[in-house]
Amino acid sequence: QVQVVESGGGSVQPGGSLTLSCVVSESIFSGRAMGWYRQVPGKQRELVATITPGGTTDYRSSVKGRFTISRDNAKNTIYLSMNSLTPDDTADYYCNRLTAVVTWGQGTRVTIAS
Repeated sequence: QVQVVESGGGSVQPGGSLTLSCVVSESIFSGRAMGWYRQVPGKQRELVATITPGGTTDYRSSVKGRFTISRDNAKNTIYLSMNSLTPDDTADYYCNRLTAVVTWGQGTRVTIAS
């Protein structure tokens, strides 16, 4: 069964904004720290932002001050608000648990280009 479904990607110009959403099956979301990851084809997947069940967040240095992760525990959903986007943010974005990751979803593609 589908466990994670990412959406919200698209193509925007540098300096633009996007908000990604990820709906997660309750069984794997409830009480777990979650993360947004991204992957450029041919490169390793990297962790972008994390959020605990209580809402504590952390970010990789390259996105601090530009990205905001949040969660709605009632909707089993996490979000990633991205501002001041640069071409270096171009990637496929995925969500998953921070530990004991489950099967990866299809991701949502973000393209930053003039």
